[in-house]
Amino acid sequence: MKKSAFLPAVALAGAAAVMLAGCSSGGGGGTPSESGGGDAAGGRACVILPDAASSPRWENFDRKYLQETLEGEGFEVDIQNAQGDVAKYATIAEQQLTQGCDVMLLVDYQGAAEAVATKAKAEGIPVVAYDRPFKGADVYVSFDNEEVGRMQGQMVLDGLETEGIAPADAIVVYMGGDPTDGNAKMFHDGAVEVMEAAGITAAAEPPGVWSQEDSQTNFEQALTGLGGKVDGVWVANDTNAAGVIKVLQDNNLKGVAVSGQDANVAGLQNILLGWQTATVWKQVNLEADAAIAAAIALVNGETPDAPAQLDDGTPYITVPPTRVGADGVKDVVAAGDAAYDDVCTPDVMAACEENGVTE
Repeated sequence: MKKSAFLPAVALAGAAAVMLAGCSSGGGGGTPSESGGGDAAGGRACVILPDAASSPRWENFDRKYLQETLEGEGFEVDIQNAQGDVAKYATIAEQQLTQGCDVMLLVDYQGAAEAVATKAKAEGIPVVAYDRPFKGADVYVSFDNEEVGRMQGQMVLDGLETEGIAPADAIVVYMGGDPTDGNAKMFHDGAVEVMEAAGITAAAEPPGVWSQEDSQTNFEQALTGLGGKVDGVWVANDTNAAGVIKVLQDNNLKGVAVSGQDANVAGLQNILLGWQTATVWKQVNLEADAAIAAAIALVNGETPDAPAQLDDGTPYITVPPTRVGADGVKDVVAAGDAAYDDVCTPDVMAACEENGVTE
């Protein structure tokens, strides 16, 4: 597709200059253009989301923020969801490429984005790896994923401290994400760095998944193998944590340290009710802004500034995450990343009032 003329993108302020372990130093950071993107009219941005099951964020937030901001920059926008199907992912990509794309923003699903990137690059179309890394992208834009893991590891330590349990004596289960998602290893490595430095040794580590149902089954089996005893669970996101917490509730196991990520409604409620220690709030609008600024720069033939690199040399633009405990739920609701009516249901209302969560 013929490339459109774009105004130069300004630096990416949303990208925090945070170095991850194993990454080498790069440039600075920026925010997307606030000019309205008038010269971008006629450009077409093609976006593929991975599914709707691993996290509610993809349809509830990423779609909205990407659509609104890309259109604000003058793009024609085509956003589709592969719904957890590798074959569907490939079909969507073929359709988008046939219709023409000026830039592609791809969230990988089980490696499907890599083949799409190869085809796009052969046609001279720049590719942004959005949220999840894969080979062949021009730039990777995501949160500082090892820092996310370090925050989660600290959640486990904090929960153990609250219960007066020494890390070296704690029975802790590791419940990671799907290993085909490149972020899952970063979460794991960051969490392990913090937990094992404090003396924790994994008592059990079932296969990683992005599934509440599978996490529930896997954790139930792990708990049985541990004789029904557990002090902490490192869990890679709130959806998986909900499966773990269901098992804890069924076994009346209270005071167990549980981590999470995404600040979804179930996670926020579990935190308020004391079943989850904390979560990592990833403000999707900041990630979308940084990715779109990078996309505009690429379409202009420019190299986006990035503060880090992946091991394969891909520029990595990092966005800072935020830890949220019970006293921070109000901030997520105030920002519009969770609805008051969804979080503060009758069974959670007292906890909402206690922690200052208001409409």
